[in-house]
Amino acid sequence: MPDTVGGLPAKADAPPPARTLDEAIARSHDIIGEVLDRYPIVARQVLVSGGNDSTVLAHLVREYLDSSPDDGMVHVNTGIGIEDTRQYVRDTAAAWGLPLRELHPRDSYEDLVLGKVIARTGPNAGRRQVWLGFPGPAGHKVMYRRLKDEPLQRNRATILGGRVGRSRKVLYLAGMRWGESDRRFRNAEEIDPQGGIVWCSPIVHFTNAQVADYKRRFLLSRNEVTDHLHMSGECLCGSYAKPGELDEIEFFYPRTAYHIRSLEKKAADLGITNCRWGRKPAGGSTVKPGTVAGRLCSNCPAPTQGGQTDLFQLWAEQGLLSADAARALSEPSTGECSTDAPAA
Repeated sequence: MPDTVGGLPAKADAPPPARTLDEAIARSHDIIGEVLDRYPIVARQVLVSGGNDSTVLAHLVREYLDSSPDDGMVHVNTGIGIEDTRQYVRDTAAAWGLPLRELHPRDSYEDLVLGKVIARTGPNAGRRQVWLGFPGPAGHKVMYRRLKDEPLQRNRATILGGRVGRSRKVLYLAGMRWGESDRRFRNAEEIDPQGGIVWCSPIVHFTNAQVADYKRRFLLSRNEVTDHLHMSGECLCGSYAKPGELDEIEFFYPRTAYHIRSLEKKAADLGITNCRWGRKPAGGSTVKPGTVAGRLCSNCPAPTQGGQTDLFQLWAEQGLLSADAARALSEPSTGECSTDAPAA
């Protein structure tokens, strides 16, 4: 049991010390130097979602990614994200001259929702579906493991082969920051070894302002998805979607929304109860804020209602939508399943 202060890990007892941007950058290099000194790293890979944090991180660590053929950028293509974000990651890697590994999960999001994925191990191997229907909070753990963790673990196994543990390790550089949310502040670690993987968060101490300042100083390109939706959009499993989120996605990215609505219709046609994206299943469990939901999911669990950004309301305040239109778009549906075909 780790030491805690007031119920929180000791490191969360006080905010990180204030630093200038240059001091924050120097601290990041110190963290990377420490991890390279302490562990037998054979591959250095920076995990890039397409969001602001991971873009800043990838730029900061570029100089470390040339020690082996397995070094470079890694993007997990969950199959249920926005293509514009994937292309942004590809373009960024090409512009910086960095190799890019685009990983794909073994089990697709659609197959998970439609109940086509059967357990391969454990007491239910060959007998039971690992999930059925769209996930609510209770299903996030399954989605995270299948869509993100599984391809990263498989990537690690491909690099290390059978020799793991003390002699060979893969370094995953990730963009977790204490300033992102209360959950991040509680759970983010600078260096976190786990078997054949060493997780390292070199910008964990960066504030929101320092991330913005870094992008301005080095003239980093922007992913328009993050401007539109305030998230990278690389994974839209919907476990913690806020009310009206699918409508917001549809406003900017109708093809992505059409894909999700088409999957809703397939689920409804099969009689699957949880056939609406972003809806908590009836009787489903609630995961309270602060719970660890997956180190690479910056928006999970969902913020409290008071902390959510309602884009439709914002646009109404800016005069882009009438107040009546904003209210109509923001109203959540009943959650009942419809067999009507989605609009093209």
